[in-house]
Amino acid sequence: MAEAAPEEADRVGDLPHPRETLRLFGQEAAEEAFLAAWGGGRLHHAWLLAGPRGVGKATLAYRIARARLAAEEGGGLFGAPEPPRTLDLDPEHPVSRRIAAGSEPRLFTLRREADPKTERLYTRIRVEDVRRLKSFFQLSAADGGWRVAVVDPAEEMNANAANALLKVLEEPPPRVLILLVCHAPARLLPTIRSRCLMLKLSPLGAEDLAAALEAAGVETGAEAGALALLSDGSAGEAARLAALGGPALYSRLVSLLAGAPGMNRREMAAIGSACSGRANAETYDLVIRLIDILLARLARAGALGPPSAEAAPGEAKALAALSPGPAAARLWADLALTLGGRAAAARAVNLDPSQVMLDIFLEIDAAARIARAREG
Repeated sequence: MAEAAPEEADRVGDLPHPRETLRLFGQEAAEEAFLAAWGGGRLHHAWLLAGPRGVGKATLAYRIARARLAAEEGGGLFGAPEPPRTLDLDPEHPVSRRIAAGSEPRLFTLRREADPKTERLYTRIRVEDVRRLKSFFQLSAADGGWRVAVVDPAEEMNANAANALLKVLEEPPPRVLILLVCHAPARLLPTIRSRCLMLKLSPLGAEDLAAALEAAGVETGAEAGALALLSDGSAGEAARLAALGGPALYSRLVSLLAGAPGMNRREMAAIGSACSGRANAETYDLVIRLIDILLARLARAGALGPPSAEAAPGEAKALAALSPGPAAARLWADLALTLGGRAAAARAVNLDPSQVMLDIFLEIDAAARIARAREG
């Protein structure tokens, strides 16, 4: 029987790993900025790839790694001595194949690793992991060639690991390229940020998002529009929503909200029951996330008017009725903060999900009553 592959902290569900993904959608500006620096002889040793989760930061990091290491080998697309004009590389190129297989000796991935005793992933990137990166640079320096490191995501380093990486950034070895994938740059040490050049990646538009999902083998069908709105332009988030039935569940929440104040108790209980038990933990997390999205869209409707595109049938009408102006917008924004903190605390102490959901729905219903009264 084949041995199971080790868990990878930087893999999203059943989606192809970023090192296996050759195409990148919607991030032409970031690619062009990197290529311009390379072509102008300004290939800095450290780059911070920043942006929301799931928009292609890690995919870009591995595209850069392939291009840099293929240029080192020469021949094929990058045989000429001048820098390349594109980060595209033939999937059959030896570097492409080695990186996809995780066997490229000149590439190091710094990420959370598994505890050998428990086989469970550590919660943070540790200083021991950064020391292995430093050893990689030292041991691979003998051939005089380029080496690339991908840190994914950089904000998961603990304090000691961050300080150890800072020393590498301050005194980098020659011919080294360090790519920091980061969802939240503000959580990094300012001194780390100051030693990197930043590439900002933006949320994907609807067409690029659809293309990215199709390339990853995610079937969206009639839910493509809803996925684009609910994921906020994140292909990774859209894929998770598609896999868990997010659009259909969001539609149920909108239908429930449309009855507020006086939401259907039977439907509240049914949704809460679907969240109960360890086997339904993903559904529980999804419902909490979708409620947060719904409250945010309520607040935005009060401040800016109903959305021009609906994520569920009847959504615009429900949002307009319950959030007609700025006062209601503040009400829903405040409730989102309150319920988000309460849900996190409830999960920390393992409260019954069905009861937590019922409490949340009752608070939303009460807020709807206040919003209606203010409207009157």
